[in-house]
Amino acid sequence: MTKKLQITLLRSLVACQPKQRRTLRALGLTKVGQTVEQKDTPALRGMIRAVDFMVKVEEGAEGGAPDASA
Repeated sequence: MTKKLQITLLRSLVACQPKQRRTLRALGLTKVGQTVEQKDTPALRGMIRAVDFMVKVEEGAEGGAPDASA
């Protein structure tokens, strides 16, 4: 099972730098108040760190089906 993160955009993209705009777009965020759910990976954590002042991150529930071999 992989952990999920819920990422919500809190601030507008209007006054941010182009690199930050591209990062938010790569995260799947385009509108203020929009929330997306992504897998928790080191690459994703780095992207969040670049725009941490614009987003709210919450730990989501573990995704996927339970392991059948357990």
